[in-house]
Amino acid sequence: MKVTEWQDVTVERFRQEILPAGKPALLRGLVGHWPAVQAGRTSPAAAVDYLRKFSTGANVKLMTGDPSIDGRFFYNADLTGMNFETTAVPFDRVLGQLLECLHVPAPPALYAGAIPIPEQLAGFSRDNSLPLVEAKVEAKIWLSNRVTVQTHFDLSYNVACVVAGHRRFTLFPPEQLENMYIGPLEFTLAGPPISMVRPESPDLARYPRFAAALAVSQYAELEPGDALFIPYMWWHHVESRDPFNVLVNYWWDDMPAWQGSPFWALMHCILAVRNLSPERREIWRRTFEHLVFSGGDEALAHLTERQRGLQGKPDPQKADVIRNAVAQMLMRGR
Repeated sequence: MKVTEWQDVTVERFRQEILPAGKPALLRGLVGHWPAVQAGRTSPAAAVDYLRKFSTGANVKLMTGDPSIDGRFFYNADLTGMNFETTAVPFDRVLGQLLECLHVPAPPALYAGAIPIPEQLAGFSRDNSLPLVEAKVEAKIWLSNRVTVQTHFDLSYNVACVVAGHRRFTLFPPEQLENMYIGPLEFTLAGPPISMVRPESPDLARYPRFAAALAVSQYAELEPGDALFIPYMWWHHVESRDPFNVLVNYWWDDMPAWQGSPFWALMHCILAVRNLSPERREIWRRTFEHLVFSGGDEALAHLTERQRGLQGKPDPQKADVIRNAVAQMLMRGR
């Protein structure tokens, strides 16, 4: 199924209709007026010249894969490492390598992602801005040749804007978690855990439940100037389809950072709860359901707000108390 397409999206329409709906949205032509996009439409060389005007020359992390991986960054065969190498390379050099690879019959796979624009491209955002998000949201730039980013999710909202090249996104809703065949949580390609399945050619004999995820998947084909809104924790698989690709994205969340990461809470729960006896695990399942997943309304109704203590409305001070207590507990081992 195609992602729903929107035209002429205003700030008000995005914030009042698209964002609350919680569904992916293809924002056709949203950033077509950007000078960076216009340079990208001209040629890769024009895009590189435009980006170099803003470059601070600092190093970025460049992922390089042998031509044999066919642009697919992933684990090695036995999951003891990756099928690519990561090195620190000046931003301008990455641009130069991408141009050089345009003339190579079988080039290496090159990918430099999540590069903070304020640090690397000072002044870029003055003429290439996105009013849909608050000004404090940091823009990031992604550079590559023809590569594939394996299916993953983000703990945030995301608007991805294509500057140069064409991209295909395949998306899966969060409720398909059980069908995504998640890889290692602590040993990942670039941060978030990934699906082990290739959506473009899934091995359904090995990953049979993935068929259910494919049945409800959505896809979007983006051209330069288009943008895609990806809701919180929607899985997405990204194919950069040209020899030269540039994307700018914006991650943000409406939850305060001091509340902490649910992902790291999950990691600790795996350690502390998952390997209990079935009887104890069931006790803790009911405890979490009552005190956490119920929202707390019924569980705390018999207490005044003052009496609820750390279980009451969260604030930075309570968060500090909880974090310090958890940190001391982890240091002691229990």
